[in-house]
Amino acid sequence: MLPADFYTGIVAELYGPLKSVAQDPEPYAAFVQEAGSPALELGCGDGDPLLDLRRRGLDVEGVDSSADMLERCRRRARKQGVDVVVYHQRMEALDLPRRYRAIFLAGPTFNLLPDDSTALAALHRIRNHLAVGGTALVPLFVPSPTPAERIGRVRTATADDGAELRVSVLSEERSDSARTQTTVLRYERYRDGESTIVDRPWVLHWYTRSGFESLAAAAGLIAVSVLETPGASDLQFQLQAAALEGDADATGESSQAG
Repeated sequence: MLPADFYTGIVAELYGPLKSVAQDPEPYAAFVQEAGSPALELGCGDGDPLLDLRRRGLDVEGVDSSADMLERCRRRARKQGVDVVVYHQRMEALDLPRRYRAIFLAGPTFNLLPDDSTALAALHRIRNHLAVGGTALVPLFVPSPTPAERIGRVRTATADDGAELRVSVLSEERSDSARTQTTVLRYERYRDGESTIVDRPWVLHWYTRSGFESLAAAAGLIAVSVLETPGASDLQFQLQAAALEGDADATGESSQAG
């Protein structure tokens, strides 16, 4: 199941209340301020940290493959009084009217791309949307298997309308050769005697450092910085592209993007 199909309906509704990690906006604000603007968040979802960056006055746009998540982002933006520009497109088929000094993913959203060929297509799209001298920030991680004692354990939250929201892991399959982990998640919503229950496979695909660098190079991107978290499997790549004939100037505007 592709991210565009996974993050729909009840999953999009439950994402915010049930998410286990909220992205700290500080490192992304610092990245945009250092790399320059305009900036683009890939996989912006329901608006974290995009809306916070916009409140700070940063020129940041967003793109996501899920129309339902983007609708939640727009709704949150209206409620907060924040102006935001978001696009409904898949990362691997990105075709926007601008080029950007900074392109980033907040957290390892790139791991949602299901295989190397899709990742390569996305990296090509990133390359095509970078302004000359621009930088892309791509965090990655290797997921750990879900401990046996957590299979079936339910995490709960309460919706604004009082509904009980629940998510749990039903099963998991892992392939080290394909570098994929597929976790079947159950999402549940209960209110006034009515219930909605949906089971969906959540696919994560991971990379070795050398393997990702090879994919980036094939897309015309060079890793200028790689930050490794000591004792963890997290990697954070900063990628840049050499200038090519017809590239945009530092304003980030180009009719050739995409």
